[in-house]
Amino acid sequence: MSKAVAKKPGKAGVVVVSFLLVLVIVANAVALNFSSVITQFFAPANSDEEALAQVQAEAVGVVEQIAGEGIVMVENRNSALPLNLQNEKEKNINLFGWSSVDPVISGGIGSGSGNSSGSIGFVEAMENNGFHVNQELVDFYNGLGLSRGSINSFGSFATDYSKIEAPLSEYGEGLFTNAREFSDVAVVMFARLGCEEGDLPLDMSELGGEAGEHYLELGSDELAMLEKVVSMDFEKVIVLINAAFPMEMGFMDDMDIDAALVIGAPGQSGMNSVARVLNGEVNPSGHLVDTWAYDFTGSPAFQNWGGIPYEGLEFTMLDYNYQEVRMPYHSVDYAEGIYVGYRYYETRYVNNETGEVDEEAYANDVQYPFGHGLSYTAFEQNITDFKADTDNVTMKVTVTNTGDAAGKEVVQVYQTAPYTVGGMEKSHVALVDFAKTDLLQPGESQVVEISFPTEELASFDYQNAGCYVLEDGTYEIKIMKNAHDMIDSRTLDITDTIVYDENNKRSTDEEPAIARFQYAQGDSRFLSRADWEGTWPDKAPESKVPTDEIAVSIASQKPLPELVDPDAEDIIIRDNGLELADMIGLDYDDGKWDLLLEQLSVKEMQNLIGMGGYATQKVDSIKKPYTVDLDGPTGILSLFSEKAYDSILYPTAVVIAATWNPELANKMGDVLSREALAFGISGVYGPSMNIHRVPFGGRNYEYYSEDGVISGKIGAGIVKGFSKNHVYAYIKHFALYDQSQNPNGMAVWSNEQAMREIYFKPFELSVKDGNATAVMSAYSDIGTIWCGGSPALLTELLRGEWGFRGMVITDWFSTATMNADQGIYAGNDLMLTTIGGGEPQDTSNAGKQAMRNACHNILYTVANSVAMDINYFGPTPYWMYLMFAVDAVLAIGAVWYYCQWFKRRKE
Repeated sequence: MSKAVAKKPGKAGVVVVSFLLVLVIVANAVALNFSSVITQFFAPANSDEEALAQVQAEAVGVVEQIAGEGIVMVENRNSALPLNLQNEKEKNINLFGWSSVDPVISGGIGSGSGNSSGSIGFVEAMENNGFHVNQELVDFYNGLGLSRGSINSFGSFATDYSKIEAPLSEYGEGLFTNAREFSDVAVVMFARLGCEEGDLPLDMSELGGEAGEHYLELGSDELAMLEKVVSMDFEKVIVLINAAFPMEMGFMDDMDIDAALVIGAPGQSGMNSVARVLNGEVNPSGHLVDTWAYDFTGSPAFQNWGGIPYEGLEFTMLDYNYQEVRMPYHSVDYAEGIYVGYRYYETRYVNNETGEVDEEAYANDVQYPFGHGLSYTAFEQNITDFKADTDNVTMKVTVTNTGDAAGKEVVQVYQTAPYTVGGMEKSHVALVDFAKTDLLQPGESQVVEISFPTEELASFDYQNAGCYVLEDGTYEIKIMKNAHDMIDSRTLDITDTIVYDENNKRSTDEEPAIARFQYAQGDSRFLSRADWEGTWPDKAPESKVPTDEIAVSIASQKPLPELVDPDAEDIIIRDNGLELADMIGLDYDDGKWDLLLEQLSVKEMQNLIGMGGYATQKVDSIKKPYTVDLDGPTGILSLFSEKAYDSILYPTAVVIAATWNPELANKMGDVLSREALAFGISGVYGPSMNIHRVPFGGRNYEYYSEDGVISGKIGAGIVKGFSKNHVYAYIKHFALYDQSQNPNGMAVWSNEQAMREIYFKPFELSVKDGNATAVMSAYSDIGTIWCGGSPALLTELLRGEWGFRGMVITDWFSTATMNADQGIYAGNDLMLTTIGGGEPQDTSNAGKQAMRNACHNILYTVANSVAMDINYFGPTPYWMYLMFAVDAVLAIGAVWYYCQWFKRRKE
């Protein structure tokens, strides 16, 4: 008998166990890197359920009020609206368009959106408010199996920009015939949405459309369906634009369509308001906040829309999934200067010598002017009192409801400034102020008083004086139906030019508003009304060769040398027995702050500054609590755990602005911040207030308007509502972040007049009038200097001129084009990241002084916020304890397995 031979232990098991151990080690490293995010995901801040239920019940009503006042009726031919529910053929109603069963509720995808899962759909809203909807059409659309294919989560902002509509061949003739028998009314809905990481497509050829067709015009399937509906001879055809973007609506001139409403993205329960406008229960009082042109590609701003890559200049950036990608630096030229939106359209056809307007040319370009909006009633406005001098303009406007339905009206005040050919650029009209009436019954009048400093009429002279200048001449102060049609006016004569320079600052400024951004003009040539053709912007090239100076400057991620004091003294660190709670209510400049700041170690300062993603960190030495800060322009949103905070979804920014009602914006800020408070949240990333430079901006749904004044007054209203409840609102994105594509490393070239009169204006008003205490800086560069690293922007302008006191945070922190040391020297205090990498590295005396200043700004905001009442010291990382327990079990198991393997091998 042969002797058995022992089999050697195999290596396969050892390889598998070793591989699993490596995976566990990697998983642990990743989990610890993302510990802050994971902890927030599994352990959101504690909610006060009773307070939450109370405020959310109130918020639903606010959503419906905003949506009701923000709906704009742009057409109502032969008084087709409102519909008569007493007429069976109007109570029965046909809803056409796939979007009628899947409408856009929040406007777009990204941090400015919200959870729309609990929202009221259009069909449901119509049934809720007395209509009987054609179910055959609803079933047809639901049976198509279509979807927008959108993803809204951290690292996965994406949407399908296809124009989703069924081909006409799929309808079948019987569907239209049955619809005509069912009702005399056809309501046709078209929807569009935006996305944070991409601007709207200018060519739909790869998305089911035609070459050269853009996203904001009807696609072939949409147009064919609309033409078919119109051909069926319904008594009334009504178009609804369910989008936070203007659309090209030339079809309204070409077809027999009776009425059109712009409903925007109306929020969680806002579709109820759409139905109530249709049935007449709510009288529409919204007005457009953008110019609706026949051809959006004809504006001067569009000629330089998008980003031009710099040849040979690239950087490495981390995407949302922390993968390194190579990207080119880009450039965009705001060559149109101040002629953005209505400032261009209302000036282009004016004779500079006579002031007369070429109405035919204007009408061929503009379909619906900025400020346009119709009502179910009629109003009369008259200036009944007017006083003006070099200090103030005060006017009383009597508004009378001369119709037969109750309604609200907007008083829009514009100026026409004296213009000299070749002198300072001035648009023919510019919005100065506005107000909205109460609900006026038929025959009822209200006196609306509007007052503003005369200095608001001044223009910024970036070419010569380098400051605001109120030129001598006659200023016409107008009340207007919109930016084009005047109602009544008065004049103010300025006999001597007033220069608001270093020796004569404006009354609203803390420090003189002087030129600070001359470097950002580059070699741009700017559009002038003195010579439209000769100064018309060139079409942007495919790429651009940077100068050596640009190449060096744009790639620099270091503090500007003049900010680093080589003789700075070292900081003192000692225990002065203070806590952050001792600082509540103290002035920013109170000497007690110096004593408190001495208690922070360098490590604590680095951690507080560098880990500012969706939170501010606790600081043990001063008993600073942990705060939860989340996205929230239209509702509390955690991109890491969308259902952790079941927030109310508010109407998108365009709808809020279209109300022209800052008091209603204030009410939204109030309920939204109380909702945040009930969730245990201290700060919200919003509101967003960049400018609709062109209609194709992917994040335009987050922004209010093409105009800085209405954006600023609505934004200030939101911020005031937040301040009332001591929740800090981060106004964003400061500044010149008006397009969504390739924002990192984007050099924006502009003149300072355009910056100050348009792009900075919303932020200025939100600081001065809204008392904002938190700001988010932009990804973009002003010239070649990153906004978060620009002392001209964050120290001289924001804090110096406007008197801002508080903290500035970056947008999502990417080491590609951002640098923490550069930021804190310039006035950017907090880095929005959750995994580290945002900690300042400069521990020189000057660097430590810069850290201390940044911490002062952060702590000042937190100390004067609700965070001190919440007194929350961070979520408990239960998942981490579980992970360590699993690690221990796996480690013990692996050691046992290796011991057994070695034992068998030895035997």
